[in-house]
Order: sequence, then structure tokens, then C-alpha cells
Amino acid sequence: MNNVSLVGRLARDVDVRYTNGENAQAIGRFTVAVQRRFKNREGNYDADFITCTAFGKTAEFIQKYFHKGSMIGVTGEIRTGSYTNKDGVKVYTTEVSVSNAEFVGGSNNNNGGGSTQETNFIDIPDGVDEEMPF
Repeated sequence: MNNVSLVGRLARDVDVRYTNGENAQAIGRFTVAVQRRFKNREGNYDADFITCTAFGKTAEFIQKYFHKGSMIGVTGEIRTGSYTNKDGVKVYTTEVSVSNAEFVGGSNNNNGGGSTQETNFIDIPDGVDEEMPF
């Protein structure tokens, strides 16, 4: 099974281009910055920058509703490939072929990377050490 889910921020705006011909299809390329789970030695979170490609209506949806800094959730498959560059060196590629994209975060999702997000969490007072009932 080849299935991947990512949640992160767009590192740049989506680049959508169309194939030639009568039935032109949209191809969108973008990068998602996914924060790692643990802090590094300096106490900061590193991020992995994952190359993604979406096709058709999915590419157009992402271009319309997501911009640099927007939180996005994507699912798809990992695709690998290779090509020979102009210097004759074989270059190997890995990317996510996106089948679905969705909004992640609060109502201020498309604010260009700001940190204000609406949450539905309740505040637990300090000093409460009880275990959760589930």
C-alpha cells in the first residue's frame, strides 16, 4: 500500500500549468513545509519541505484557495522517478502525487501565514493532575 498524509504550510504559491491539446489538464506543483515532531539541539522545530503535484480539479482547487503560508492537509501517493540533467548526471526524484487536499486549522486559515487560529480546545486550570476519563 502506498498512502501518505501531510499537514503543513505551503512554502510558496502553487504553480499551475496546463497540458497542450483539446482536453487540457491542470498540473499544480507546490511544496509543503511539514514541521517535525521533535525539537533540534537548539530547541527549535525543523521542517521537511515535501514536493507535491496535483492534477485536474484538485490542482485548480489548491491554487484557488491556498497561498504561501496557508495550512493545508493533503493525501496521496509517493512517486519516485529519475531523469538525466544537462550535465549527463542521473537525478532521482521523490514527490507526493496528491489525490485530495483539505483545509486545516481555524477560520483564519488563508491569512498568508499569520499565527492567529481559532481552536475548540478548553483551558484546563493549572494544578489539575487527574487522568482523562477516556
